[in-house]
Amino acid sequence: MTTIPRVLIVEDEPSLQETLAYNLERDGYEVLTAADGLEALRLARSQQPDLILLDIMLPGMNGIEVCRTLRREMNVPILMLTARAEEIDRVVGLEVGADDYVSKPFGMRELLARVRALLRRARMQSEGLEPAAETVERHKNLVLGDLVIDIDRREVLLGGESVLLRPKEYELLLFLARNRGIVLSRDLILERVWDWNYSGDSRTVDVHIRWLREKLEEDPSNPQRILTVRGIGYRFEG
Repeated sequence: MTTIPRVLIVEDEPSLQETLAYNLERDGYEVLTAADGLEALRLARSQQPDLILLDIMLPGMNGIEVCRTLRREMNVPILMLTARAEEIDRVVGLEVGADDYVSKPFGMRELLARVRALLRRARMQSEGLEPAAETVERHKNLVLGDLVIDIDRREVLLGGESVLLRPKEYELLLFLARNRGIVLSRDLILERVWDWNYSGDSRTVDVHIRWLREKLEEDPSNPQRILTVRGIGYRFEG
């Protein structure tokens, strides 16, 4: 494995490809990009990346076919990107040899955690070691100053005291916290917390944000944790 891990991004949507490349480079990775399956195979064979981010929906040769071909030739970790509703794609992707998957739209922190976990596991296997249980953020407590989110128990503590949250309040808080520091639009929040088929509107998000502030902010009218980004949505600062 190279000193600086090399990641190949295979994604045909230009803005997402650019966003992924920017965040991975900022996280210390060398990045290669491809917009279709044939180019992905060419780069994988010639550049020997340490990990491949592979979108399922690609022009020409789709991600499933690319994954199947790569698995016959190399053991590079493959993290598949799939649309949230495409359960069959997720299952088939894992059956043809993908190591993990993440559903769109995804939080960048979650994706980077998955990348680190896969690279760590590959490194340990190459050294003849058994990887320890993964500690991806979604499987452990989130500690954000005096705010603690116990994911296994679905419990929130503030200053050591339990905070009673409704189910959607908890899910909203967890989504914001996992993506702390990132501006999240109301539409994206609706998609991730209320599901794609939710028939409500963005005012639902605003109401739940207000409820969370009343329970988590010292001064709800002057929030320090859940900040409004005017005209866009919200950003969590922890």
